[in-house]
Amino acid sequence: MDYYKKRTLDFAKSFVLEGYTVAGPKENDGRYKGFFDFALEDDMFGQNTFERAERKMFEHAIEGAIAKANLDDVDVDAVIAGDLLNQIVSASFAAKKNHAGFLGIYNACATFVESLIIGSAMLNNGLENVVCAAGSHFSTAERQYRYPLELGVLRSPVTQWTATGVGATVLSNKQTGKLPRITRATLGRVIDYGVMDVNNMGAAMAPSACDTIVTFFRDTNTKPQDYDVIYTGDLGKLGSDILMDLTRQEGFDVSAQLHDCGASLYWDEQQTYQGGSGAACSALVFNSVLLGRIRRGEYKKILLAGTGALMSPTTSFQGDSIPAITHLVEVSA
Repeated sequence: MDYYKKRTLDFAKSFVLEGYTVAGPKENDGRYKGFFDFALEDDMFGQNTFERAERKMFEHAIEGAIAKANLDDVDVDAVIAGDLLNQIVSASFAAKKNHAGFLGIYNACATFVESLIIGSAMLNNGLENVVCAAGSHFSTAERQYRYPLELGVLRSPVTQWTATGVGATVLSNKQTGKLPRITRATLGRVIDYGVMDVNNMGAAMAPSACDTIVTFFRDTNTKPQDYDVIYTGDLGKLGSDILMDLTRQEGFDVSAQLHDCGASLYWDEQQTYQGGSGAACSALVFNSVLLGRIRRGEYKKILLAGTGALMSPTTSFQGDSIPAITHLVEVSA
């Protein structure tokens, strides 16, 4: 890669106090049933619109993470959050309930890892506690990005199911006991390989995932075998296969370590085709499954690469291709 330039940051003070997850009914019926802190019985969450249900999920996840960390609202310096809706209204409206400063962010389905990077940087520059959150809702995203739900449009075999859920992480600059730590992060570049199919997110995002993961290995002089697992956000099954091929071409074989949050979220019989997508994928899996396994000593060091397709309904209708971005964090026990 002739364009190579170092994009990796080191963090000395970014400790994971707690994680909290709110999962939708379909997600709780998937492979990680029982791992989530709170599971919805229906995806309306007692609200009269899906959008208000998503907002309530954010409120519940942020409040739950703060309480689980044995903190009060006034102990949190900043909330960093984003979602998939226009003007990130779910995260922004939910932030009205917090006294902390608020940074609303958007990098599509890479938003959660982006929030961890920003939060870690803030902790290493004076703040004490921050909450990082991201989420999505199938019914809100589907009718914004694709078709009205009532149409019952047939889905393509390469498509993915937008996950319903919100994950929130409390980060602190103070180590109290043995806590998982975000040690390094690599900033993603926007990569566009000209993929036009809005259903095939995996193919659009895999090149950016390859670029960021390979950059991390070269920046840090590490290799895939140095990590217990490498989790991508929502490449899905097809996108994961493409990523493995691309990284091999760059001299790194990630096949033994690679997992995808979206691809692992559902059972095959749930008919999500390539698996899950959405900002909720990495937020749900990290704050439930991965964080638990790190704390139990099953994983010593992992990589989490959040993948995001940066298209919008406007760009899709205008015939633009789909640019993508991937951000990565290294989490150590």
